[in-house]
Amino acid sequence: MNTSRADWRNTTHDWAGAVDPGHLEGIRRDPAVFAPGGAGHLILEVVAYAADEAECNGGGRALVTLHADGSVSVADDGRGTDTRRDERGELVKKPVMATKDLRFFDLPEGQTLPEARTLPEARTLPEARTLPDGHPRRGMSVVAALSEHLVHTNRRRNGSWTQRYEHGVPVTGLDPVDDDGSTGTLVRFRPSVPLRAAAGQAADELTRWASSWPYLTVEVVDDRREG
Repeated sequence: MNTSRADWRNTTHDWAGAVDPGHLEGIRRDPAVFAPGGAGHLILEVVAYAADEAECNGGGRALVTLHADGSVSVADDGRGTDTRRDERGELVKKPVMATKDLRFFDLPEGQTLPEARTLPEARTLPEARTLPDGHPRRGMSVVAALSEHLVHTNRRRNGSWTQRYEHGVPVTGLDPVDDDGSTGTLVRFRPSVPLRAAAGQAADELTRWASSWPYLTVEVVDDRREG
Protein backbone atom coordinates (compact mmCIF):
# COMPACT_ATOMS: atom_id res chain seq x y z
CA MET A 1 0.00 0.00 0.00
CA ASN A 2 1.27 3.49 -0.83
CA THR A 3 1.76 5.77 2.17
CA SER A 4 2.55 9.43 2.70
CA ARG A 5 6.24 10.34 2.95
CA ALA A 6 5.34 12.44 5.98
CA ASP A 7 4.52 9.21 7.84
CA TRP A 8 7.85 7.52 7.05
CA ARG A 9 10.15 7.23 10.04
CA ASN A 10 13.75 8.34 9.59
CA THR A 11 16.27 5.81 10.85
CA THR A 12 19.58 6.06 9.02
CA HIS A 13 18.63 8.78 6.49
CA ASP A 14 16.04 11.53 6.08
CA TRP A 15 13.40 10.51 3.54
CA ALA A 16 12.45 14.17 2.96
CA GLY A 17 15.34 14.95 0.58
CA ALA A 18 17.03 13.02 -2.21
CA VAL A 19 20.21 15.12 -2.44
CA ASP A 20 22.07 17.33 0.05
CA PRO A 21 24.47 19.42 -2.10
CA GLY A 22 26.05 21.21 0.87
CA HIS A 23 26.82 17.94 2.61
CA LEU A 24 28.42 16.47 -0.51
CA GLU A 25 30.46 19.61 -1.20
CA GLY A 26 31.77 19.63 2.36
CA ILE A 27 33.01 16.07 1.96
CA ARG A 28 34.67 16.85 -1.37
CA ARG A 29 36.52 19.81 0.19
CA ASP A 30 38.30 17.62 2.73
CA PRO A 31 39.01 14.09 1.44
CA ALA A 32 41.81 13.63 3.98
CA VAL A 33 39.24 13.78 6.79
CA PHE A 34 36.58 11.65 5.15
CA ALA A 35 38.77 9.07 3.37
CA PRO A 36 41.93 8.77 5.47
CA GLY A 37 44.33 6.39 3.76
CA GLY A 38 42.63 6.62 0.38
CA ALA A 39 40.33 4.25 -1.45
CA GLY A 40 40.67 1.45 1.09
CA HIS A 41 38.60 3.44 3.57
CA LEU A 42 35.87 3.98 0.97
CA ILE A 43 35.71 0.22 0.37
CA LEU A 44 35.19 -0.36 4.08
CA GLU A 45 32.42 2.24 4.17
CA VAL A 46 30.51 0.22 1.56
CA VAL A 47 31.21 -3.15 3.16
CA ALA A 48 29.96 -1.79 6.49
CA TYR A 49 26.44 -1.53 5.05
CA ALA A 50 26.64 -5.14 3.89
CA ALA A 51 27.74 -6.03 7.42
CA ASP A 52 24.69 -4.21 8.84
CA GLU A 53 22.44 -6.30 6.60
CA ALA A 54 24.22 -9.52 7.53
CA GLU A 55 23.81 -8.79 11.23
CA CYS A 56 20.08 -8.12 10.78
CA ASN A 57 19.65 -11.33 8.79
CA GLY A 58 21.81 -13.58 10.96
CA GLY A 59 24.53 -13.83 8.31
CA GLY A 60 25.43 -12.79 4.80
CA ARG A 61 28.08 -12.68 2.10
CA ALA A 62 29.83 -9.94 0.16
CA LEU A 63 32.14 -9.95 -2.84
CA VAL A 64 34.67 -7.14 -3.22
CA THR A 65 36.28 -6.85 -6.67
CA LEU A 66 39.23 -4.57 -7.45
CA HIS A 67 38.92 -3.78 -11.15
CA ALA A 68 41.66 -2.96 -13.66
CA ASP A 69 40.22 0.51 -14.38
CA GLY A 70 40.67 1.59 -10.77
CA SER A 71 37.06 1.04 -9.83
CA VAL A 72 35.83 -1.22 -7.04
CA SER A 73 32.61 -3.17 -6.79
CA VAL A 74 30.97 -4.50 -3.64
CA ALA A 75 28.09 -6.96 -4.02
CA ASP A 76 26.06 -8.37 -1.14
CA ASP A 77 23.12 -10.72 -0.68
CA GLY A 78 21.08 -8.59 1.71
CA ARG A 79 17.53 -7.28 1.32
CA GLY A 80 18.54 -4.36 -0.91
CA THR A 81 18.14 -0.65 -0.24
CA ASP A 82 14.71 0.28 1.08
CA THR A 83 12.50 1.42 -1.83
CA ARG A 84 8.87 2.52 -1.46
CA ARG A 85 6.00 4.18 -3.31
CA ASP A 86 4.62 7.37 -1.86
CA GLU A 87 1.05 8.66 -1.80
CA ARG A 88 1.35 9.69 -5.47
CA GLY A 89 2.61 6.28 -6.52
CA GLU A 90 6.13 7.60 -7.14
CA LEU A 91 9.05 5.27 -6.51
CA VAL A 92 11.29 6.57 -3.73
CA LYS A 93 14.47 4.95 -2.48
CA LYS A 94 16.17 5.72 0.78
CA PRO A 95 18.71 8.49 -0.04
CA VAL A 96 21.77 6.62 1.17
CA MET A 97 24.18 7.97 -1.44
CA ALA A 98 23.50 11.69 -1.59
CA THR A 99 22.47 12.62 1.97
CA LYS A 100 24.10 12.18 5.35
CA ASP A 101 23.78 9.08 7.48
CA LEU A 102 22.05 10.45 10.58
CA ARG A 103 23.88 8.00 12.81
CA PHE A 104 27.28 9.48 12.01
CA PHE A 105 26.71 13.16 11.26
CA ASP A 106 24.07 14.46 13.67
CA LEU A 107 25.42 15.56 17.04
CA PRO A 108 23.29 16.08 20.14
CA GLU A 109 22.42 19.74 20.69
CA GLY A 110 25.29 21.73 22.21
CA GLN A 111 27.86 18.96 21.80
CA THR A 112 31.14 19.54 19.98
CA LEU A 113 34.04 17.27 19.22
CA PRO A 114 37.65 18.35 18.57
CA GLU A 115 37.87 16.30 15.39
CA ALA A 116 35.97 18.92 13.38
CA ARG A 117 37.95 20.80 10.76
CA THR A 118 36.60 22.57 7.70
CA LEU A 119 33.14 21.02 7.91
CA PRO A 120 31.18 20.94 11.19
CA GLU A 121 29.65 17.65 10.06
CA ALA A 122 33.13 16.09 10.22
CA ARG A 123 32.45 15.64 13.92
CA THR A 124 31.39 12.11 14.69
CA LEU A 125 29.04 10.85 17.31
CA PRO A 126 30.78 9.38 20.36
CA GLU A 127 28.99 6.07 19.83
CA ALA A 128 29.76 5.92 16.09
CA ARG A 129 31.55 2.76 15.16
CA THR A 130 35.14 2.72 13.99
CA LEU A 131 35.89 0.85 10.78
CA PRO A 132 38.52 -1.90 10.73
CA ASP A 133 41.18 0.55 9.46
CA GLY A 134 40.86 2.44 12.75
CA HIS A 135 39.07 5.48 11.31
CA PRO A 136 35.47 6.60 12.01
CA ARG A 137 32.60 5.37 9.91
CA ARG A 138 30.65 8.16 8.23
CA GLY A 139 28.46 6.47 5.64
CA MET A 140 27.87 5.84 1.98
CA SER A 141 27.61 9.51 1.04
CA VAL A 142 31.36 9.80 1.61
CA VAL A 143 31.96 7.12 -1.03
CA ALA A 144 29.63 8.76 -3.55
CA ALA A 145 30.98 12.28 -3.00
CA LEU A 146 34.62 11.20 -3.37
CA SER A 147 34.09 9.06 -6.48
CA GLU A 148 34.20 10.19 -10.09
CA HIS A 149 31.21 7.98 -10.65
CA LEU A 150 29.24 5.39 -8.73
CA VAL A 151 26.56 2.98 -9.94
CA HIS A 152 24.12 1.58 -7.39
CA THR A 153 22.23 -1.51 -8.52
CA ASN A 154 19.52 -2.61 -6.13
CA ARG A 155 17.47 -5.82 -6.03
CA ARG A 156 14.47 -6.17 -3.74
CA ARG A 157 11.38 -8.34 -3.60
CA ASN A 158 9.31 -5.38 -4.83
CA GLY A 159 11.50 -4.54 -7.83
CA SER A 160 15.03 -3.93 -9.07
CA TRP A 161 16.72 -0.82 -10.45
CA THR A 162 20.05 0.89 -11.05
CA GLN A 163 21.13 4.52 -10.65
CA ARG A 164 24.32 6.40 -11.56
CA TYR A 165 25.98 9.19 -9.56
CA GLU A 166 28.82 11.55 -10.42
CA HIS A 167 30.68 13.11 -7.49
CA GLY A 168 27.74 12.16 -5.29
CA VAL A 169 25.00 13.69 -7.42
CA PRO A 170 22.49 11.39 -9.19
CA VAL A 171 22.63 11.81 -12.98
CA THR A 172 19.96 9.22 -13.83
CA GLY A 173 16.67 8.18 -12.36
CA LEU A 174 15.90 4.71 -11.02
CA ASP A 175 16.30 2.70 -14.21
CA PRO A 176 14.58 -0.69 -13.93
CA VAL A 177 16.61 -3.87 -14.38
CA ASP A 178 15.35 -7.40 -14.94
CA ASP A 179 14.48 -9.36 -11.84
CA ASP A 180 16.78 -12.38 -11.47
CA GLY A 181 15.13 -13.75 -8.32
CA SER A 182 17.84 -12.49 -5.98
CA THR A 183 18.05 -9.61 -3.51
CA GLY A 184 20.96 -7.42 -2.52
CA THR A 185 23.01 -4.47 -3.68
CA LEU A 186 25.89 -3.95 -6.08
CA VAL A 187 27.86 -0.73 -5.67
CA ARG A 188 30.58 -0.03 -8.23
CA PHE A 189 32.56 3.16 -7.78
CA ARG A 190 35.72 4.78 -9.14
CA PRO A 191 37.42 6.91 -6.48
CA SER A 192 38.80 10.30 -7.47
CA VAL A 193 42.33 10.32 -8.85
CA PRO A 194 44.12 11.42 -5.62
CA LEU A 195 42.40 8.68 -3.64
CA ARG A 196 43.23 6.04 -6.24
CA ALA A 197 46.86 7.16 -6.16
CA ALA A 198 46.90 6.88 -2.38
CA ALA A 199 45.31 3.46 -2.39
CA GLY A 200 47.64 0.70 -3.55
CA GLN A 201 45.23 -1.48 -1.66
CA ALA A 202 46.31 -5.06 -1.11
CA ALA A 203 43.63 -7.72 -1.42
CA ASP A 204 44.95 -9.60 1.60
CA GLU A 205 44.74 -6.45 3.75
CA LEU A 206 41.12 -5.95 2.73
CA THR A 207 40.37 -9.58 3.55
CA ARG A 208 41.96 -9.19 6.97
CA TRP A 209 40.01 -6.02 7.68
CA ALA A 210 36.75 -7.56 6.52
CA SER A 211 37.11 -10.46 8.95
CA SER A 212 36.30 -7.94 11.70
CA TRP A 213 32.57 -8.31 10.92
CA PRO A 214 31.43 -11.58 12.52
CA TYR A 215 28.15 -11.96 10.57
CA LEU A 216 29.59 -11.20 7.13
CA THR A 217 31.74 -13.47 4.98
CA VAL A 218 33.78 -11.41 2.54
CA GLU A 219 35.61 -12.58 -0.58
CA VAL A 220 38.10 -10.22 -2.24
CA VAL A 221 38.99 -10.66 -5.91
CA ASP A 222 41.87 -8.63 -7.43
CA ASP A 223 41.37 -8.17 -11.19
CA ARG A 224 43.92 -5.37 -11.55
CA ARG A 225 46.60 -5.75 -14.18
CA GLU A 226 50.25 -5.28 -13.37
CA GLY A 227 52.11 -2.37 -14.98
